[in-house]
Amino acid sequence: MGKSKADGDSSSPHHAERTQVVEAAGIIGAATLLSRILGFLRDMVLARLFGAGAAADAFFVAYRIPNLLRELFAEGSMSAAFIPVFSEYLVKRDKRDAWELASAAFTTLLTILTGVCVLGVLAAPWLVQLIAPGFGADPERQALTVLLTRIMFPYLLFIGLAALAMGVLNSVRSFAAPAFSPVLFNIAIIASAFLLAPLFDQPILAVAAGVVLGGLAQFLIQMPAMKKAGLLFGWRFDFAHAGVRRIGWLMAPALIGLSVTQINILVSTILASYFPGGPTYLFYGMRLIHFPLGVFGVALATALLPSLAGQAAKGELEALRGTLGFGLRLIFFVIFPAMVGIILLRLPIVHLFFEHGRFTAADTQATAAAVLAYAVGLWAFAGVRIVVSAFYSLQDTRTPVKVAAAALAANVALSLALMEPLRHAGLALATAFSAILNMVLLVVLLDRRLGPFDWDAIARSHMRVLLAAIPIAVTCAWVAGLGVWAQPEAWAAKTVMLIVGIGISVTGYVTVHALLHSDELDFLWGLLKRKLARPAA
Repeated sequence: MGKSKADGDSSSPHHAERTQVVEAAGIIGAATLLSRILGFLRDMVLARLFGAGAAADAFFVAYRIPNLLRELFAEGSMSAAFIPVFSEYLVKRDKRDAWELASAAFTTLLTILTGVCVLGVLAAPWLVQLIAPGFGADPERQALTVLLTRIMFPYLLFIGLAALAMGVLNSVRSFAAPAFSPVLFNIAIIASAFLLAPLFDQPILAVAAGVVLGGLAQFLIQMPAMKKAGLLFGWRFDFAHAGVRRIGWLMAPALIGLSVTQINILVSTILASYFPGGPTYLFYGMRLIHFPLGVFGVALATALLPSLAGQAAKGELEALRGTLGFGLRLIFFVIFPAMVGIILLRLPIVHLFFEHGRFTAADTQATAAAVLAYAVGLWAFAGVRIVVSAFYSLQDTRTPVKVAAAALAANVALSLALMEPLRHAGLALATAFSAILNMVLLVVLLDRRLGPFDWDAIARSHMRVLLAAIPIAVTCAWVAGLGVWAQPEAWAAKTVMLIVGIGISVTGYVTVHALLHSDELDFLWGLLKRKLARPAA
C-alpha cells in the first residue's frame, strides 16, 4: 500500500495544491462544526418549545420554501456558476475586471431576488398548498404556515447576497468569514426564541423573524473581508455584462443539477405532510445527517471548487483529475466512519439531544427511523457535492441536469412505493437511494469525460477505511446497547457514555489506519505537524 508520488513528495505542485485544499477545508470544517453545534442547540430549543406538534410542522414546511429557493438560486446554482467564471476573470484578466463582474452580479442578483421575494409573499397561500397539500384538512395549521412563509421569504434575499459574497471570497481563497457566517444565523434564531418569543401570542412567529435576522447577519459579517480584499460590491446596473450573462447561462441548468438533494427533500416534505409529525421527523433526521455532511462533505467541496476551477481555467486536466481523486479518497475517509457511527448511535443521539419538553419518546423513535434511512446515503450526499463541483469547474452544467432528472424520477417512484409500508422513513430512504444513483451516474460520466482516475489508489483507500471502521461498529453497538438509555433523566451519565464511545471509536479508527500506513492519515498528520511547527520557525 505504497504512496503515490504526489502524496509523498511535499515539494510537488500536486502536494501544495492538496495542502491548500485541506487547510481551507479545515477552516471551513472548524467553522461549520461550531455552526452545527449551535444548530443542535437551536434545534434542542425548538424541540423543547414546540415538540413535533402543529406549530413545528407549520414552521418547518414554511422554512422549506425559502430554504429550497436559497439552495436553487443562491448557494446552489449561484455558487456553482459564479465561482468558475469569476476564477477565470481572476486568472486571465485583472482585478478591476473581476470587481466589475462581482458588482454587476450583485446588482443583478439583488434585483431578481427582490422580485422573487415580493412574488413569494403574494403567492404564499398557493405555495403552501403546493408544498404541503396534506395541511388542507387543518385550516388553522395551513393559515399559520402561510403567515410563517410570508415572514421568512425575505430570508431568501439576504442569504442569496451572502452566498454571492461567499463565492467572491472563496475564489480569492478567503474562507474564514463565509465559513463562520452561519454561526450568526443560529445565534439569531436562539436569541429570538428566548427573547422575542414571550412577546408574541404565537411564539413560533418570533423564530421566523429570527430566520430573517440571521440571513441579514450572514451577509453583513462578510463585508469587512470583502473590503479587505478590495472587492466590496458596488452598484453596476449592467445586466448585459458578458460575465453575468455567462453566469446566467450556467445557472439555468444548474438550478436542478446541483440541488437534486434539496428537490428530493422537497418531494419528501410534500408527501410527509400527510403524516402527523412527518415534516418534523424528516427535518430533525436530516439535521443529524447535515452535521458530518456540513463539517466534512460541504467543507471539502467548498475548498475544492476554487482549485478545480483554477485548474480547469488553465487547462490542467491531469492536475484536475488528481485533485478530484484525492477529494474522493479523503471524503470517504471521513464520511464513512461518521455514517457507521450515526446508524448505530441514532437512538442515543436523538434521545439525548431532542427528547425534552414536548418532544416525546415516540418522537425519538420516529426521528431515529428517519436518521437510519437518510444515513444509508450519507456517503453519496457528500460525494455528489464533490463530483458536481468538478463538472461546474469545467463549466458543464448540462450533464448534471440529465443525471439529476433520472435521480429525481427515481426518488418520486421510490417515495410512492415506500411511503405506505414505511411512512416517513420510506420517504427518507427513497431520498438516500436516489442520491446513490445520482453519485454513481455522475462518477461514470466524469470518468469518461476526463479519462480514468487512479481507481487502484481509490480502491485501496476505501478498503483501509472499511477495515478501520470495524472498531467503530463494535464500540458504537456496545454503547447503544447499554441500559442507561432506558433510564429517566441521568443526562450527565448519558452524555459521558456517548462522548466516551465516540472517543474510543475515533481512537480505534485512527489506530487501524496508522497500522495500515494510510496515505490519507499520513498526509493529514504531516500537515498537522507542519502547522504546529510554524510558530517556532
